[in-house]
Amino acid sequence: MSVSLYYSARRAQPLTGTESTAVEHLLATRARSFPYADEEGLYLYDGDEGEGTGADENDEILAGSTKLPTDPDRWIPVIAHVLDSVTELRRAVGEAQWHVHLDDVDVPWDEGEGYVLSGG
Repeated sequence: MSVSLYYSARRAQPLTGTESTAVEHLLATRARSFPYADEEGLYLYDGDEGEGTGADENDEILAGSTKLPTDPDRWIPVIAHVLDSVTELRRAVGEAQWHVHLDDVDVPWDEGEGYVLSGG
């Protein structure tokens, strides 16, 4: 059974040129710091790959997912890295409605901490 982390952002306005540049830079920087070269890291769908997921799909400006490793000992480093990356994305792309979830469990947003999984 595979478990995945999903993330998406919606708003009426598309990404600005500055935001697109920031997203590209963030993707490259975070890929270099990912802890496992043989695992899936932050992955954003291109174009229409993530469409068809809801009624407002035309407002989707970013969407992606990360499949967690088969080795549970690698889950925490991967989840922490990807959630930190999504936190940076959210802060780089303003005025969007974000949805981040681990399969069926929503990951809450904390203004100070960003996206984190709480212990209880």
